[in-house]
Amino acid sequence: MSSNKETDLITAVLMYALRCLAEGDQVALRTMNFGPKELDALKDMSLADLYRVDSLRAHCLSIDLNREVFWPMIEHLRNQRESEDLQRDLIVADAPLEMMQTLFGVSTREYTRWRSLLVLAPSVGRPPELDELDTHKLWYAWRECIGEGEESSLSGADYLALHRETDVSLRAIWTLSLRWTDFGDPDSAELANRASENGR
Repeated sequence: MSSNKETDLITAVLMYALRCLAEGDQVALRTMNFGPKELDALKDMSLADLYRVDSLRAHCLSIDLNREVFWPMIEHLRNQRESEDLQRDLIVADAPLEMMQTLFGVSTREYTRWRSLLVLAPSVGRPPELDELDTHKLWYAWRECIGEGEESSLSGADYLALHRETDVSLRAIWTLSLRWTDFGDPDSAELANRASENGR
């Protein structure tokens, strides 16, 4: 059976209308301009009738785009896509589970699934302590990232940027940034040294 895009659209809408009818969704049917007579006709329609739509030349639909709904939907989809891309980049860069849970609410199961999907080796244990040079490099980059007089909470994009700028592992960045945050607003590199030498 051959078909075209117009026929496919009509068939899909009629099937949607039949489902609305079966579920008693009168609001959706009224929105599509189905009145009592049209509903009676739908009740008599069979699956074979839907296949016969291919033989018809008539187009019974009038499609309108609701821009007030369309653009927020597109923006929401874009935000979701960007968030998922960021989460994937963070996990590829070996972001720890605690970071992903805190920033994105990722469950242990989802985190494990992501790592398996991305064919990443399991990571266990605490990250190795940084040497003095890397600690200072991360300290200054972190201090610049949080800004003066601002809350020291970073976004996922901030953590990824710190990783790329300093070449320090995300596990070390996460551990040290939490440690430094607990010490309060930093005012000297000496605090970085003290923080790196003491556990949480």
